[in-house]
Amino acid sequence: MRQRTATAVAVLTLVMASTAACGGESSGTDRPADAKKPERQSTAPASPTPAPSGPARPAAPQKDLSKAELEAAILAKGDVPGFNAGPLEAPPAQGETPDKAECAPITAVINGKPEPVARASAYRQLTGAKDDRPAVSEFLTSHGAQGAATVLSRLRTAVEACGGGFRASGAEGPSTYRSVKALPVARVGDDAFAYQVTGDFEGIPVPLVFQVVRSGGTLATFYTANLEGPQTPKIPPALLTAQTAKLK
Repeated sequence: MRQRTATAVAVLTLVMASTAACGGESSGTDRPADAKKPERQSTAPASPTPAPSGPARPAAPQKDLSKAELEAAILAKGDVPGFNAGPLEAPPAQGETPDKAECAPITAVINGKPEPVARASAYRQLTGAKDDRPAVSEFLTSHGAQGAATVLSRLRTAVEACGGGFRASGAEGPSTYRSVKALPVARVGDDAFAYQVTGDFEGIPVPLVFQVVRSGGTLATFYTANLEGPQTPKIPPALLTAQTAKLK
């Protein structure tokens, strides 16, 4: 467990600077890594696997949201039964840079700054109310309808191009990502896309899952990690549908 926690620190530091705070199906909480030894993650999904997303629907008419409006729209305590919501620090100024230009859209999201660059952003930490599990981090970003659609288009292209993995350099040192693959995602919002990036630290796999939902010109990006094993971690679909409803 200590070795895997070290893996998380090394590989996920740049994922919103909070991912390595705890083990399990998690992308970070305020609890120290050694405060509690988590139970082994079950490989059984918490809910039925969503169907793959279909073709993108036209963007719903919606103004570009300001930072204050994003803060009001992002998920809060009470929005999703069984989940708490708390603050999440904005990402560090210095992020990762991939060794392959085609993988830049992936590291942009890992850095917490999808490209094209957002006009405003808001960040939140979501945790299970009973034992802080699962832990899912979320950020809302306002890009304008065309910019938001471009983010998803570039991500789809990058995931296909970078399936064999890539390396990235940054302030915390080099990172290795051994593979990238698309995942099924719930049919929510105007468009949605999900994918897994599997980090590698001294041969230990660290699966990261990202789900991005577009509502007009706003993107809701959710991510989590499995710090206990190679199984793909789950992001509860209820989080996606609740956030989409708040953005209508």
